[in-house]
Amino acid sequence: MTPQTPPQIVDSHCHLDFPDFDGEHAALIERARAAGVTRMVTICTRLRHEPRVRAIAEAHEGVFYAAGTHPMSAAEEPMATVEELVALAAHPKFVGIGESGLDYHYTPESAPVQQESLRIHIEAARRTGLPLIIHARDADEDMARILTEEHRAGAYSCVMHCFSSGAALARAALDLGFYLSMSGIAAFPKSAELRAIFAAAPLDRILLETDSPYLAPPPYRGKRNEPAYTAHTAAKGAEVFGLNLSDFAAATSANFDRLFAKAAA
Repeated sequence: MTPQTPPQIVDSHCHLDFPDFDGEHAALIERARAAGVTRMVTICTRLRHEPRVRAIAEAHEGVFYAAGTHPMSAAEEPMATVEELVALAAHPKFVGIGESGLDYHYTPESAPVQQESLRIHIEAARRTGLPLIIHARDADEDMARILTEEHRAGAYSCVMHCFSSGAALARAALDLGFYLSMSGIAAFPKSAELRAIFAAAPLDRILLETDSPYLAPPPYRGKRNEPAYTAHTAAKGAEVFGLNLSDFAAATSANFDRLFAKAAA
């Protein structure tokens, strides 16, 4: 009897260039494929690191990348320009803008710089037609306000990466046609409130991710996360939506293809 092939799922947000994975990329990607994670998007958080993130994507089938300035780094990195981001988007494996966003938990003092950076990334998403990848922490009101203001000024697509904010921000994002991405946090035992937010969202707006090397889902919580573990978050997500794993995997993969159309092509 042949072993059953796991359902194909996508890790829409990981950080393969981080030192945690040095020298391990081939093995890491092989473990992911064995777990059914056939595609992944590795995210560059400082634009000066873009060449090394691009090199990882170029070297491995099924690996795509995005680049931007992380909000926690916005005050210490040169301010990105729209033109710079648009130029990077010409690469065939460059599929998203970011991550950008607002983080008032760790870096509240740089809020004005973060907001300026966010608006630049939004304009780049608008011009390229690529999805904006948003990091939001303890900034729900400003985040909802800026995303809504900017969307009124000109439409763009977006995913709220590693969504763990409140129900009001989830609703604001969904009302704009955006997507919510489910990370290992959604599988933590104490995340019942977060799971309820996801359960109230339309299935066709849900993505999966690891944010690896961070936020490993059970049974690996507290250990280094990696793309293969998207399968564990997918299992919890299927439970939240009352679906079998194959159907949930197929739905979230279709959502990824719709949002990250360049990766689907």
